[in-house]
This record gives sequence, C-alpha cells and structure tokens, in this order.
Amino acid sequence: MKRVAAAWLCAWAAWAGAAQLSVSVRSSQGAAVHDAVVWVEGATSKPGGVPAEIGQRDQEFEPFVTVVSTGSRVLFPNRDKVKHHVYSFSAAKSFEIQLYSGLPAEPVTFDKAGVVVIGCNIHDWMMAYVAIVDSPWFAKSAADGRGELANLPPGRYVLHVWHPYQTAQLAPQNVELASATARRELKLVLDIATPPRKPRPVGGDTY
Repeated sequence: MKRVAAAWLCAWAAWAGAAQLSVSVRSSQGAAVHDAVVWVEGATSKPGGVPAEIGQRDQEFEPFVTVVSTGSRVLFPNRDKVKHHVYSFSAAKSFEIQLYSGLPAEPVTFDKAGVVVIGCNIHDWMMAYVAIVDSPWFAKSAADGRGELANLPPGRYVLHVWHPYQTAQLAPQNVELASATARRELKLVLDIATPPRKPRPVGGDTY
C-alpha cells in the first residue's frame, strides 16, 4: 500500500510540475556567451528577495555577474588579506562599504530593478555587475552559453536578456508555456564587444 501511495505521489508531482525554459545565448560570431542574464516576466511575477553573495578573492570580485530579484540582500565578504572599499554610484543602487576586512556589518539590499556596477575604491581594476530583476524566474548563462529557467507556471511571459558587454539591447520576446510539462528551448544572439579593462598588477596590491 505504501509503495502504491508513493508511486501515486510521484506521478502527481510530475503532473503538477512546472514548465521549463532553456535559453542558449551566442554572440553574432557564434561563440557561447558566458554571464548573460536571462529572465522572464509574467502576470504572476512576484519578486521574492533571496540572499546572495559577492566575495572578494585575489583582489577580484567573484562572481563577475550576479542576478537577483528585487528586494534581495547581498553580502560582500572580503576573503583577501588586504582591505577593500566597495562602492557603487549606479542609479539602481548607490552604496558604500568603507575599508573593511572579513564580513561587513550588514548586507546590501537591492530594492530597485536595474543594473548596478560595483567597484573598489582602492583597487580600481576590480569590477562586478549586479542585475536586479522584477521576477523570481531568472538565470545566468554558463560557459556554454546556456541558462535554465525552471519551475515556471504555465502562462505567457516576456523574455529579457542582458550582458555587461552587449553593444545593443535585444528586444524582449514573447514566450508561451502552454502546460506544466512544457519544455521550450530558445536561441538568442547578442552583439558583444569586450571593452578594455585596467589590468590587475602582477601580484596584486599589498594595500
């Protein structure tokens, strides 16, 4: 009897599961695009902030690109032996964490959708990006250019994509997931141009 009940629950879970959207992002030259942010917005989109972390190691931010939903709190742990001074003057979030080691006193709350560029006031080659989206459904492309959006309720959505090195914004696309078992795959092409960055000094900085 227990086996029958367990089998029924598994079948019900599969039936009641959510749809999935797989997105592949390529450059106009055909190369896989890493760190592309993809997200969908729909009638039932309700951002729910979740904790995230952007660390500092070897005098670089990690990860380079972070995506969170509106209202998320992000912690900036310093894992280096030197101090960092993390800041942003971006319209979506302006903040400053003055010289510190280890864990700052409080995480930073990103409460407005948009893109935030983060730097270090001491080590000016350090740079990172935070994309804040008004949706709980988002992903970041891996090295192969693929990002997976899972647990999507059936419905109609608008798909967005962003990358810090894009030269033009890709128009949003309408996507429909007709059922809870729907599996869609989309291929997107972005024009990417990697800008020059100030090189990290050999051996970093002792300050």
